[in-house]
Amino acid sequence: MDKFTTLQALVVPLDRPNVDTDAIIPKQFLKSIRRSGFGPNLFDEWRYLDHGEPDQDNSGRPLNPDFALNQLRYQGARILLGRENFGCGSSREHAVWALEDYGFRVVIAPSFADIFFNNCFKNGVLPIVLDGAKVDALFKAVETTPGYQLTVDLQAQIVTTPSGEQMPFEVDAFRKHCLLEGLDDIGLTLQHADAIRAYEERRRGEAPWLFN
Repeated sequence: MDKFTTLQALVVPLDRPNVDTDAIIPKQFLKSIRRSGFGPNLFDEWRYLDHGEPDQDNSGRPLNPDFALNQLRYQGARILLGRENFGCGSSREHAVWALEDYGFRVVIAPSFADIFFNNCFKNGVLPIVLDGAKVDALFKAVETTPGYQLTVDLQAQIVTTPSGEQMPFEVDAFRKHCLLEGLDDIGLTLQHADAIRAYEERRRGEAPWLFN
C-alpha cells in the first residue's frame, strides 16, 4: 500500500446523496478478487450509456457527457467530493479498489457508511468527514472554479483551500499511522515476521507431529 502524507490535487464533485457500493462498482464486476483493473468500471452505470460487462473493452463505449468524471475539466482528479452516507449498501471491498484504481486517494463527504469507511483505510484511501456546510461551500467552489484543487495534509489533519482556508478533520490515530506508513493488514502482519517464524520453530520442537 502506498504511503499517504500530503496530497494537492484536483477535485471532482459527485453531487448525489446515498451513493451506494453497487453504483460505485456494479455487481457484475465482483467476480475478480484482484485489487487492480476496476478503475475503468468505476461508476459504470452512470459513466457509460450502455451496459458494461467484465473484460469488456471500454475504449469504444459511449460516455455519458453529463457525468462529472467524463468532463474534461475534471480529468486527473484525485479527490472526490461527495454527499452524505457515501458508500452505503453492500460491504464489497471492490468499491474502494475501484476508487483507488481510478486514481482517487481522498473522498470528502459529510458522512460515510461504516464498512465502506473502514475499507478505505485498509486500501490506502483517506475518507474525510467535514461539516455539511463546509461540504456545501466546497461544492460551490469546485463548480464555479475550473481547476479547483485542495491540499490534504494527513499529519496535520488539515484540508486547505486555494484561498488558504484550513479545515481540520478527525482521524483515528492507529489508522493515521497505517496510512502514513503505507501499512495494510498484510504489512502490519509482516512487521512481526521474525516473531512468527520463532514461534513456528518453537512449536515444531514442542509438537513435531503437527508438522508431519
